[in-house]
Amino acid sequence: MRREYPKGFHESYSCHKKLSMTDSQSVLASFDDESREFLNKFRFDSQTFTKLRTELEKGEFTKARNFIQAELEPNKPEDIMPWPEPGSEAEQVGQAAIDAGQVGAVILNGGMATRFGGVVKGVVEALPGQSFLNLKLKDVGRFGEKVSIFLMNSFATEQDTLAHLQNHPMKVHMAIQSISVRLTPEGSAFRKSDGELSFYAPGHGDVFSSLAACDAFQHFKDQGGRYIFVSNVDNLAATLCPRVIGSHILGGKEVTAEVAPRHLGDKGGAPVRVNGRVAIVEGFRFPEDFDNDALPVFSTNNMVMNVGVFTDNPPLTWFRADKEVEGQPVVQFERLMGEITSFVESAYLHTPRGGTDGRFLPVKTPNDLQDLQEELTRRFR
Repeated sequence: MRREYPKGFHESYSCHKKLSMTDSQSVLASFDDESREFLNKFRFDSQTFTKLRTELEKGEFTKARNFIQAELEPNKPEDIMPWPEPGSEAEQVGQAAIDAGQVGAVILNGGMATRFGGVVKGVVEALPGQSFLNLKLKDVGRFGEKVSIFLMNSFATEQDTLAHLQNHPMKVHMAIQSISVRLTPEGSAFRKSDGELSFYAPGHGDVFSSLAACDAFQHFKDQGGRYIFVSNVDNLAATLCPRVIGSHILGGKEVTAEVAPRHLGDKGGAPVRVNGRVAIVEGFRFPEDFDNDALPVFSTNNMVMNVGVFTDNPPLTWFRADKEVEGQPVVQFERLMGEITSFVESAYLHTPRGGTDGRFLPVKTPNDLQDLQEELTRRFR
């Protein structure tokens, strides 16, 4: 049965109207057979591509379209759940759910890692002899085989990841992220200097449809799986924690997003009241006169979700992202995981940023990794 979501916010582009766009059809027809085969392998959505490309070409998808059109207010203290103490009810409930095989872990491993030199970050050594992926799997491995593990890979990460984990003792299920084609600002398919199309993975909002399309995830649900913990491969502090799982269960919402104290200059999404309802809004969506730095907490992109949230048709908004490839301007369209809080009942858990319980140590650049060596050594020694 297809999931019903509350109305409001933005219309999903996954619901397609009948289109008549000869120019877009010509663009698709210009793709060579090898490119078409590659796109199909990674779940290319030609209908969504056609709709977004046409709107860009007509000048309807401007940068200003990313801004949220709503009444915004900072969140209030009662909007955020406190961090539970060790031995609390939350920890006991979370541990019981893990022991019962009700919890799965998803590692977001499909990013293009442009700020890290375009490498597959998951296979890079975070500590001597230990890759990011090895450390993330080592953490989940503390619970034995009770936790099902899923990796969301993209076309950019799948091959190297499979080779890296070829002899790994833990069982890991692969979920395939979708793919799309970069465009020029005028709406033509962007081609690199060698004439090849330029592909990209359209954001971690893909996690919902990617898991829904994964047979192993459906088996997990059928066998009693109820909760999924999601974290980025480059945030090694985002461990599978019974207190987080238990807080989600006790909160009684479909989604629980972890938030942490904001430092001046922090970017990314944050929970705010949107027309009176709390939801995560990404930083680039705030109007220019909105003081993002005044918000007390921000989203760490760690989330616990009920399995029913993962569907092949999530109602997420497509956003415009302007980038550069080979020194040329390109446009790509992305969806972001945190926006699911706009459509389902969600809770927000205040988690520590630093210290023993700290849950936010992102590594976006090689310099970040160098600066965090002492802390990572302490955590994983």
